[in-house]
Amino acid sequence: MFDAADRRFMKKALALAERAVGQASPNPSVGCVLVRDRRMVGKGWHEYAFLDHAEVRALREASERSGNATAYVTLEPCCHQGRTPPCVDRLIQSGVRRVVVARIDPNPVVAGRGVELLRAAGVQVDAGLLSEEAGKLIEPFACHVTTGLPFVVSKVGMSLDGKIGSGRPEGHWITSQEGREFGQRLRLRADALLVGIGTILSDDPQLTYRAKEPKARSLMRVILDSNLRTPPSARLFDAVARAPVLIFCGPGAPRKRQTELEHRGAEILRVPLTEKGLDLQAVLQDLGRRKVLELLVEGGSEIHWAFLSGNFVDCFYFIVAPLVLGGARAVPSVGGEGYRGEADAPRFKIRRSFSVGPDRILEIYPSYSRSIVSPWLSLENAASGKRDFSLPSKRK
Repeated sequence: MFDAADRRFMKKALALAERAVGQASPNPSVGCVLVRDRRMVGKGWHEYAFLDHAEVRALREASERSGNATAYVTLEPCCHQGRTPPCVDRLIQSGVRRVVVARIDPNPVVAGRGVELLRAAGVQVDAGLLSEEAGKLIEPFACHVTTGLPFVVSKVGMSLDGKIGSGRPEGHWITSQEGREFGQRLRLRADALLVGIGTILSDDPQLTYRAKEPKARSLMRVILDSNLRTPPSARLFDAVARAPVLIFCGPGAPRKRQTELEHRGAEILRVPLTEKGLDLQAVLQDLGRRKVLELLVEGGSEIHWAFLSGNFVDCFYFIVAPLVLGGARAVPSVGGEGYRGEADAPRFKIRRSFSVGPDRILEIYPSYSRSIVSPWLSLENAASGKRDFSLPSKRK
């Protein structure tokens, strides 16, 4: 069904969709190219601020050359009225003869209807080309649009023996400059960044996005702080005008400290406490209502344990530096009480392993991940992104 030319042009569309990362949220990252007589005559990608979807931008560039063209789109064209008219209608009106779709839209209001309408209008539609690559680009959107909750990505930089710090105050960076740049790439894609109060008190970080690629949506900084111990003098408030701060605390946290932090620009949200600490489900529900598609969890050690032990992590990046810290006082990448034994520990699969500078990055997925490109997906469901719900999960 697909030839070498189809693959070449879809790869161009995927490269365009990659440009939309950091620009499209809370919409998905989508790219489109229009091809006529084996020549590209139009291209586009979606940027939320500019409204027009990738297909519309490509059609505008192609103008009258769109007639009898083939459109390569990384995500099924929309067929509903949102902030803009349906892209399906625009494609039909333009006279394209064929549409090649990488991925069916997981949005329940679309979910195949766009393809059906195109075919009903006499347009040839072929779907599934480079579906895995397209799925990775819309991973956060797919999770949010089907569950209402953020896609949760955890990231930790650690030594070969799994330590994130020596336990001594004179600690330094464990990972390389290249590893830290990869962390900024994760912040580009994320809508919110979460750490615990321990990280604030020990490191006093700003938690800002600092890479060169433009990011349209401000990175929301989220702090889990049961008793509101965050100092009003913390450096993260220096950037509150361009990157909002949300602090989740328990019901009994001091009202006086809340007022002090609010004066510094923070928004304070009280959530229930569980036997393990703050109710993370309530935290995720609140972030989901704010249209946070992807939440990046950067720790520290106890926070990673809280998210892992609650089965809230969808994807985990371990950035492994080629060194050994050792020592009983060194801080593990995942703390907490730990699992009772191997039988209780969650299972993961490595989707990718690659190097950045001297560091090695492992991209791993737990069996309960809600990702549409999870390596745990059965082969028959991989193309559609459907989850096999026979896999163990504690999610509600």
